[in-house]
Amino acid sequence: MANNNQIAFSEEPHFYDDVCQYVDQAAKYTNHDKGLLNQIKACNSVYRFQFPIRRGNSFEIIHAWRVEHSHHMSPTKGGIRYSEMVNEDEVMALAALMTYKCAIVNVPFGGAKGGIKINPKDYTLAELETITRRYTVELIKKNFIGPGIDVPAPDYGSGEREMSWIADTYLTMNPGSLDALACVTGKPIALHGIAGRKEATGRGVAYAIRECVSVADDMKALGLSSGLDGKRVIVQGLGNVGYHSAKYLIEFGAIIVGFCEFEGAIYSKNGFDLDEVFNHRKQTGSILGFSKSQMDFNNSAEGLEQECDILVPAALENQITEKNIGRIKAKIIAEGANGPTTPAAASAFIENGGIIIPDMYANAGGVTVSYFEWLKNLSHVAFGRIGRRYDENENINIMNLIEKTTGTTLTNEQRLMVSKGASELELVNSGLEDTMIRSYHEIREIKLKKNTGSLRTAAFVGAVDKIAVSYMNMGIWP
Repeated sequence: MANNNQIAFSEEPHFYDDVCQYVDQAAKYTNHDKGLLNQIKACNSVYRFQFPIRRGNSFEIIHAWRVEHSHHMSPTKGGIRYSEMVNEDEVMALAALMTYKCAIVNVPFGGAKGGIKINPKDYTLAELETITRRYTVELIKKNFIGPGIDVPAPDYGSGEREMSWIADTYLTMNPGSLDALACVTGKPIALHGIAGRKEATGRGVAYAIRECVSVADDMKALGLSSGLDGKRVIVQGLGNVGYHSAKYLIEFGAIIVGFCEFEGAIYSKNGFDLDEVFNHRKQTGSILGFSKSQMDFNNSAEGLEQECDILVPAALENQITEKNIGRIKAKIIAEGANGPTTPAAASAFIENGGIIIPDMYANAGGVTVSYFEWLKNLSHVAFGRIGRRYDENENINIMNLIEKTTGTTLTNEQRLMVSKGASELELVNSGLEDTMIRSYHEIREIKLKKNTGSLRTAAFVGAVDKIAVSYMNMGIWP
C-alpha cells in the first residue's frame, strides 16, 4: 500500500542528507520535541585528518576520518572503510546509520564510522600496515578509540588483519590496560576475536530475509508463497557479506540465479553453485565466462534487472536509483549493503507494492556479533567455556536416568545429539538468530500499528523512540 505521507527526496544522492530525511519521515509518527530530533540527527564529533607515509623515496598524504554520531550510549561503534571513494559525507551517513542500527537490534552502542581514502590494492602489505597503525595512533591521540570510548570494526576494504594491527597498536600505547583488546572487534580468533564474526553480517541478512518471507499474509500480497524454498535470488557483491548471504540463503532453500560484481554479472534460471562461481572468479579475476551461466552482462547494473523474487544488493550505496528502479523485477529488496537504494527509488518500489528490508536492520548481524566479541573481551572468558562440559554431563545423567527407568536404549548418534553442550559458535549464532527474529517482528509491528507504509520508516520510528528515551533518561533533555 502506498504511503500518502511520503516526502519528496532530492534526485541527486547525498547520503547523509538521505539518512536525515528518513529520520524526518519517521518523526511524523512520533511526538518528540523538534530540538531533540535535531540532536538525534546531528553528528556529535567529526574528526577529519591527514598524515604522511613514505613510499620509496617520496611521501604520500593519506586522508582519513572518524565520526562519532551519537553518544546517547557509550562506547560508540562502527567499522573503518578503506576506499578511494570514501568521503566525509559518506562516513557521517554510515555513522548515523550505525546509531539507528544499534538501537533497532537493542545493542547498547552509539553509532560511529571511520574512513581511509585509499584503494588497498594499490599498496603493499607493509604500506597498509603503516597506514592502519598510523591511523590508530591519530585516533588514540584525540581519544577517538578505546573499550569504553569508540570501538572500530571491519568494513568495506578491511578485515581481521587490519583489526589485529589496530589492537596491537592500541596495546602498545596503553601498556597494562586490562581491557585493551576490547578497543576493536572483528579480530582474529587468535587475538581474542569471536567465532562467527566473519560471516555474521551475511548470516544476519539471510535470517532477515527468512523472517520476511515467513509471514504468509505479506507474501500473499506479493503473489509469493511463504518460506524460502525455491525463491529466486540475485546477489550483488561477492565480498564477505554477499558470499555469506548467498551461502546461508542456499542452506535455507533459496536458489541463487544471479551474481553481480563490478566487472559484470551472470544469470541462470537454473541457479548457481556458490563455491563454483567463487572459485571461478578467484582463478580468473572475473565472474564473467562462467561455464554454467546462461547470460553474461558486461554492465553489472543489468544483472540487477533480471527475473527474481529477491534482490540482495550487498556492495556499495546508491546502486538502485530512480533511473533503474522501474526495471527491477524483484518483489523484495534486502539491503545487505549500507544505503544501496536511494530514497526516491525506495519510495517508488514500495508504492508499486514491493517490500524493502532496510539496511540498518538487514545488515545488523555484524554489529550484533561485534557486541558479543566486546563482551567476551571485557569478561576475559570465551562463551561456553565455563558451562559447556557441565551441560554435557547433566544431559548424559538425564539420558542414563531415562534409559534406566524406561528400558529404552538410545543409539550412540542419539546420545551425542542430546548430550552435546553448546560451543561458542553455536551460542553466537543462536544469539544472532534470536536478535534478527525479534527485531524483524518488532519493526513489522510498528509498521502495522502506525501505518508507516514501509519497514524502513518503521525501523527509524523504533530507533528514534529508543534514542529519545536514552537522552531523556540521561537528564540531557527535559
